[in-house]
Amino acid sequence: MALDRLTLGTAPDSWGVWFPADPHQVGWRQYLDEIAQAGYSWTELGPSGFLPQDPVQLRDELAARALRLCGGTIFAGLHRGADALDEAVAACSQEARLLTAMGGRHLVLLPEQYTDMHGGRLVESPGESARDIDPEQWKNLTTGYDRLGRILFEEFGVDLVFHPHADTHVDTQVRVERFLADTDPEFVNLCLDTGHISYCDGDNIAIVERFPERIRYVHLKQVDPEVRRRVHEENLSLAEAVPLGVMCEPPYGIPAMPPLLDALAALDTDLFTVVEQDLYPVEPHIPLPIGARTAGYFAGCGLGPVRRWPYRPTRTPPSTTDERNAR
Repeated sequence: MALDRLTLGTAPDSWGVWFPADPHQVGWRQYLDEIAQAGYSWTELGPSGFLPQDPVQLRDELAARALRLCGGTIFAGLHRGADALDEAVAACSQEARLLTAMGGRHLVLLPEQYTDMHGGRLVESPGESARDIDPEQWKNLTTGYDRLGRILFEEFGVDLVFHPHADTHVDTQVRVERFLADTDPEFVNLCLDTGHISYCDGDNIAIVERFPERIRYVHLKQVDPEVRRRVHEENLSLAEAVPLGVMCEPPYGIPAMPPLLDALAALDTDLFTVVEQDLYPVEPHIPLPIGARTAGYFAGCGLGPVRRWPYRPTRTPPSTTDERNAR
């Protein structure tokens, strides 16, 4: 089946970027230069504050590398109630202004993790299980996303796409389906992250087939089943699992990509399909060859665009050390 309506992109996550700035991840200039070299034409913003926040500067930096923007990402702990919703509205409004200035319209919302992203420790009281929230918190979560989605659409013309995530309260397929049933499809839809669904033992194709009208954006990611088995056995957090290589480059993990891409193509709707391979923490020389091989793999599947000529930046990028000092 032709994949003409699926558009390939990548995200800072694929270059090991989890934070606006961190000594264990690459800087934004290296990221933009290298995704262009690897063959990508579309990128996400990544963590708020990672890429330049001035629209004029960001537009110039993207144009210098023939790149375009497909989406942004924000974490929000809406299960915590009204104050968390107010915080999310402020953060998402700021992100939406930058996103729309660049021609983007998809804002990916991720639920707040109950484990620390650096070391994996619990950041919420475990109770019977850190994974569980009570009915009132679930209502805060779902009604909060409905309200946030309405604000983003009516004030900015931005579509909220919810991203299920490991080590959060919406992780398993059962919880994803419950979330979709309890939210308003007019204002809240799904960013299907294939890796997080597989990490939590879900069936990506089943979700696509059961909720075709809710699939509005996709993160392409694979999971190494052997590492995932160890995660289960040792009860590891996501922050502990990622350095072990639990998220791997295709075609070496699950889900299998060709049948998944066929299922997405069968939706017959325009979708951004954005590569995300968690790599944090990472040495600065590691992401580029992985990203280039991944772009080549998806080009072989019929998914693009992928640049087919050697790309050179218009200026010499600073060294990683110089860039970190500059920041």
